Amino acid sequence: MLVKKTSKNQITLPKEIIKNFPKIEYFEAKVEEGKIILIPVKVVPANITLEKIREKIERLGITEKDVEDAVKWARKN
Repeated sequence: MLVKKTSKNQITLPKEIIKNFPKIEYFEAKVEEGKIILIPVKVVPANITLEKIREKIERLGITEKDVEDAVKWARKN
C-alpha cells in the first residue's frame, strides 16, 4: 500500500493495516536495513508494573540481601 509523508513528516496508516491493531495507540518506530519498522506498544502505568514485580519477588521469596548478592556477583563478572 502506498503511504504519503506530509509536509510535517507525518504518515497515516491505511485502515487495512491499522484494523489489525484495534486497541493499540502507540508504536515504537525504528529503522532496520533501510526499512521503517513499527512495533505495537502497550503503555502500562509504571506503578502497576512495579507492583506486579514486587508481588512476584515476594512469591519467590527473594530478599534484599539476595538482590545485593546478585549485584555484587554481576559486578565481579
